[in-house]
Amino acid sequence: MLMDRIFCVWDKTNSGLISLESWFSGLNLFLRGSFDTQIEFCFAVYDINADGYITKEEMFQLLKNCLIKHPQEEDPEESVKDLVDIVMRKLDKDKDGKVSLEDYKGTVAEEPLLLQAFGTCLPSERAKETFLSTMK
Repeated sequence: MLMDRIFCVWDKTNSGLISLESWFSGLNLFLRGSFDTQIEFCFAVYDINADGYITKEEMFQLLKNCLIKHPQEEDPEESVKDLVDIVMRKLDKDKDGKVSLEDYKGTVAEEPLLLQAFGTCLPSERAKETFLSTMK
């Protein structure tokens, strides 16, 4: 699901194709993007319906697709709902029931580890270095 979302964010024209310009822009963000640019990118990936907010429903979809399977005696959906409630309390700064870009930026500025709270959508530092070393 995250790869599909990354593709959608890179596909600026919603054509189902990534232009050469979008490809280079995306690689630049991945490899050399500022922290603010990465925050905005991750938010766009997580904002599934692109309405400017991450809702509980979007969080649920993202988290249920990236979490490890639970033991059979547990209800995995309940576990994900509990996690969504915890994450919502942390990210929803203005307590309006949804996470805006400003909410997300404020929380990630305080706790940078929450940048990819709903799944990994940026390459690791090691992956960046490996890619760049092959381009020399």
